[in-house]
Amino acid sequence: MRRFTLALVSTIALLGTLTACGGGEKAGSEDGKLRVGYQRFGGQSLVKARDAAPDAAWSLFESGPALTEALKAGAIDIGQTGEAPPIFALAGRTEFKIIATSQPVPKGEAVLVKEDKGFKTFKDLKGKKVALNKGSNVNWLLVKLLEANGMKITDLDVKYLKPAEARPAFDNDQVDAWIIWDPYFSLAERPGVQILADATGLANNREYLLASPEALEKKPDLIREFVRVYRETTDWGIANPEERVKVLAPELGLEEDVARRALERSAQPLAPVDAAIGDELQEIADGFTELQLIPGKVDIRSRIDDRFADLLK
Repeated sequence: MRRFTLALVSTIALLGTLTACGGGEKAGSEDGKLRVGYQRFGGQSLVKARDAAPDAAWSLFESGPALTEALKAGAIDIGQTGEAPPIFALAGRTEFKIIATSQPVPKGEAVLVKEDKGFKTFKDLKGKKVALNKGSNVNWLLVKLLEANGMKITDLDVKYLKPAEARPAFDNDQVDAWIIWDPYFSLAERPGVQILADATGLANNREYLLASPEALEKKPDLIREFVRVYRETTDWGIANPEERVKVLAPELGLEEDVARRALERSAQPLAPVDAAIGDELQEIADGFTELQLIPGKVDIRSRIDDRFADLLK
């Protein structure tokens, strides 16, 4: 068991490594290349693994909040996150536009607990230690779980931990539950680990593609080509699930069965952004404001940019 745990922690650490490709440079640099921020999952990883955008300069991030920090610093031009990071980023005065989304992925994030602890419902976690990454998609899932169960955030002992920190804390019973997304979710699944709840009926857990305004001005053709390739590659993966696993597992540093499980529930087609998506994000932002998780109201609707919608329908 100890060897198994150490191996998984090593994989988590690998997934969390930041590759500083182009870090700190401005949108007009990299000899005209598009500087893409990505996480080790989702359609962008497949684009990279297939070398479908050979002229892109790739930077790897552990989570959406880390990626949006790079966007704020001008170190990347474009990148994909979950639903919460753009809201936290906007509250932190990051400039960006949201140019694409995905179909909902509610089963791609979940609350994990140990079976031997005897938890049956989310309410059983009252007074318990719950780990999650602050500002990530799971932050909104926590809000909706509290709402659905008539609880307040003060009913839990919330520990804001990055995935590489949360996994060993969960394994060693330093926390009672872990709210996490794929592929970390899939990595953690093993005998004795129970899915207490996922986002079904609570949160859409979409993927969002963000672009800096400067890159949209200076590199519109590169962004348009990347969105086209992103869409085509995602569609190919959905149509060819076993080949997708073979291509992505090495890129993700995962065993094929782990990658397959995550992809089966979490890989969804891309979709255009529109007013309805803006409304969906605004509801999330207003929820964070109400709970004082962000400092005041933000207008996330104004960040919707549908100029690439024709490539995504």
